[in-house]
Amino acid sequence: MPTDNNEFSFLEAQSGELGLGAPIPTVSRVDVATSAGTSSSLVWGADATITLLHGGGLNAHTWDETILVLDRPAIAIDLPGHGDSAWRDDFDYRAESNAVAVGEALDALAPGTAQVVVGQSLGGLTAIALAAARPELVHALVIVDVSPGLRPGDASQVRDFLAGPQVFASRNDIVEKALAAGIGSSREKLERGVELNTRVNDDGSVVFKHHLASPPEGAEPLTVDFAGLWPALQNSAVPVLLVHGSHGFLSPEVVAEFAERVPRAAIVEIEAGHNVQEQQPAALAQAIGVFIESSENANV
Repeated sequence: MPTDNNEFSFLEAQSGELGLGAPIPTVSRVDVATSAGTSSSLVWGADATITLLHGGGLNAHTWDETILVLDRPAIAIDLPGHGDSAWRDDFDYRAESNAVAVGEALDALAPGTAQVVVGQSLGGLTAIALAAARPELVHALVIVDVSPGLRPGDASQVRDFLAGPQVFASRNDIVEKALAAGIGSSREKLERGVELNTRVNDDGSVVFKHHLASPPEGAEPLTVDFAGLWPALQNSAVPVLLVHGSHGFLSPEVVAEFAERVPRAAIVEIEAGHNVQEQQPAALAQAIGVFIESSENANV
């Protein structure tokens, strides 16, 4: 297991598991200042044209295997309040607020370069908000297992997990609770994810890096009504790909609504749960790659 100071120690093993072998692409952590505080990102290669945004409670490392398979320069951003990015005093992690910080980060990391923005769950909603607020930054959208039409009860599994204990006796304790909640597809991947998404206190107790697990007293809960993001998709002309897990959060009715409201969207189902990028990174990378090529050809 890597130490907290060696966050890239898993990459060689992950590459081997994926059948990719060496060499491992160059990746570094880069911090930039935004109006929401420090924004921290993993920058893979140079001159990236793909930006990836993780879901609530996760961090940029959730995309490691997908990026390894894609084998393209990319930027994976820790959303505000997650990973190594700063926590907000106002606890405002709405998609629209996140999009402001993401836009400012991209101004610094990829100036003048429109991105294929890939977002899962909260990251997908943030990607939609970014396309509305900063259309010059978004060349195309890949939305993973989320929709503005998500019903309040559809994400209860993750909300219940995040509402649970804030301090744990060990990282293994978190893994066991996540498995019991039906989160994750394998113990090994969960152990890696927990290692990269937690900190060990001086007394040996373990806490999550993300702010959602430690809301300030009196903080308003995050909204579960995302219908206000529909116009951002419906009024935009950027290519859209919706990828949903076969047993993820999107019911057939929600997927059908997405297809009706956004008829230009391509829709792909992958045999996975909500965290498609962790359960089926190769299949997701293939879907993203095909979509990028088709959107590039459409603009020729």
